[in-house]
Amino acid sequence: MISPKTLGLAGGTLFCALGIGFVMQYGFLRAGAPAPQVEVTDIQDTSAATGLRDLPKAMPLDSAALPQLPYGMVRLAAADSSTIPTMPTESAPVAGFGCDPELSATPIAGALVRLKLTAPCHASERVSLHHSGLMITETTQPDGSLVLDFPALTEGAVFIASFSDDSGAVAQATVSSLAFYDRIVLQWQGEGDLELHAREWEADYFSEGHVWTGAAGTLEAAARGESGFLLNLGDDEAPEARRAQVYSFPAGTAARGGLIDVSVEAAVTEATCETDISAQTLEMRDGGAPTVRDIDLAFPGCDSVGDYLVLNNLIADLKIAAR
Repeated sequence: MISPKTLGLAGGTLFCALGIGFVMQYGFLRAGAPAPQVEVTDIQDTSAATGLRDLPKAMPLDSAALPQLPYGMVRLAAADSSTIPTMPTESAPVAGFGCDPELSATPIAGALVRLKLTAPCHASERVSLHHSGLMITETTQPDGSLVLDFPALTEGAVFIASFSDDSGAVAQATVSSLAFYDRIVLQWQGEGDLELHAREWEADYFSEGHVWTGAAGTLEAAARGESGFLLNLGDDEAPEARRAQVYSFPAGTAARGGLIDVSVEAAVTEATCETDISAQTLEMRDGGAPTVRDIDLAFPGCDSVGDYLVLNNLIADLKIAAR
């Protein structure tokens, strides 16, 4: 049987051991003093994302120099901030974003179609637009976009936008108002500036009723059946650009009848003298399909710079009946 003296000695020894361990861990406590914080080092979070577990052990909390991390992650910085891996943010570009061009076609007044091209990988780039034999060259905006009003030549109109790398887009629109319009297209490629002139009701040059690039007419007047309008298509600053001029008259709703004289003119310039230009006309009358005619223009010598070539019989006059 253990004596009381032996039990007392064992209890005292245990109490002393616990006290010594407490002091070694926390130090001596004074009344009213808070318990000191314990710093734990050399512990790694093995569940951390790849690239974060090798961060330095000691890190100053200088928040001004800390990089932004997404999704509310705690920001960390090392003494050498270059050792911190770059993390993606929510505003960073996403790899694999769509690069394919997209084209939409919306019918508008005047039997026109508003084309909207989106091509983010083709900024400020040459693009060809095709529709039923009519082809022009345009240039996209710095963001790869392009908005253009294009004349329809068929009621079920199909439009194609194509780039030099063989990428492109297609759009379609139904243009039910096309049956009310006669339409003449003059298209060419190169340096020459060709002009389409329509003198409605046999008007004199540069008078009311003379529709050309200097007096192109309005959609509002065409909607009332009073006169036609002219569109200039193509980027004349692009090298070897395909361009076109298109004259449209609302023959199906004409307020009066008569003749419209149509001619093609071309200025002789330093760039065109003693050269040949190939051109083409597309004519659409009485709701019929476009008819095509090829033209070869031979410009005179450079001593004729400043003169004009006038081709009066190239396109037959339009005969309009009042409706």
